[in-house]
Amino acid sequence: MFGLYSLLRPLIFRLDPETAHTFTLKTLDIAYKTGLLGRSNTESSKSIDVMGLKFPSVVGLAAGLDKNGDHIDALAALGFGAIEIGTVTPRPQAGNPKPRLFRLPEAEAIINRMGFNNFGVDHLVEQVKKSSFNGIVGINIGKNFDTAIENAVDDYLICLNKVYPHASYVTVNISSPNTANLRDLQSKDQLGGLLSALKNAQGSLSQERGKYVPLVLKIAPDMDEEALHTVADALLAHEIDGVIATNTTITRDGVEGIKHGDEQGGLSGAPLTQKSTAVVKILYERLGEKIPIIAAGGILCAEDAQAKLDAGAKLVQVYSGLIYRGPQLVRDIRESCHLK
Repeated sequence: MFGLYSLLRPLIFRLDPETAHTFTLKTLDIAYKTGLLGRSNTESSKSIDVMGLKFPSVVGLAAGLDKNGDHIDALAALGFGAIEIGTVTPRPQAGNPKPRLFRLPEAEAIINRMGFNNFGVDHLVEQVKKSSFNGIVGINIGKNFDTAIENAVDDYLICLNKVYPHASYVTVNISSPNTANLRDLQSKDQLGGLLSALKNAQGSLSQERGKYVPLVLKIAPDMDEEALHTVADALLAHEIDGVIATNTTITRDGVEGIKHGDEQGGLSGAPLTQKSTAVVKILYERLGEKIPIIAAGGILCAEDAQAKLDAGAKLVQVYSGLIYRGPQLVRDIRESCHLK
């Protein structure tokens, strides 16, 4: 099944990207239900303890591929050490107008301006309950597009309360470029209040539910070193459990003059490789071993993943690399990458 992707990719790439996305996930579900994918195995000799959780391998699935948690079992069967679903919002929303997803094959890149399209947090929770996967499931939460930025914390708290009993860890997404003003939450003026509220809620939920669910912050790659230091200091001050570096970029380095290269939205894939690795290095210099870094952005081969681990990350996540290289990428990283 893994080798089949290279044969199917040209056919899949003939489809509109969003149509291809839906088709591929439905095909994976069928392959899983008919036994072609096998079953996920959460046991591994390369397991690693991060945030108090035992990850079977260093490679996980980044949020965005399965926004609603509809395909957890099939995706887990590809060999991921963790599956992150979402981004999910309190209320269902359609997202931005189509077309909103663009492939740039010459650069092995993707531009998206999806806009947190999802069926709402209640739907996602029900899907997690139905899943038979007993491994690590991260749930990525955001705010509705029409929630004022000054009220954003309310949306995050709604989602946190609902997903907490069902998540291995919860990721707070304040870095998507496709929801107006969302990245303002990364600023010094806004970040402290948000993290304080979430940390207080985590403490209360931990007592109520009898389990501690780590909180992770997902940040943008487009901050300068001073801004990254501000974020790192806030993570330390509020004892946040982890950080994902990074989301997509609004820069267009590496895709100039390419068809769709000037589309609005977040750029992911190969052009993001060095930029996201640089962010990991800066964060690690500030955080050291105090807060684990999960690296994402521009991982298209095992060497890319290893570079991020060498830069200080404890785990990596893939998305665009999976689209271009297929499930073999997961196996390659799982088998050949290691912590320094």
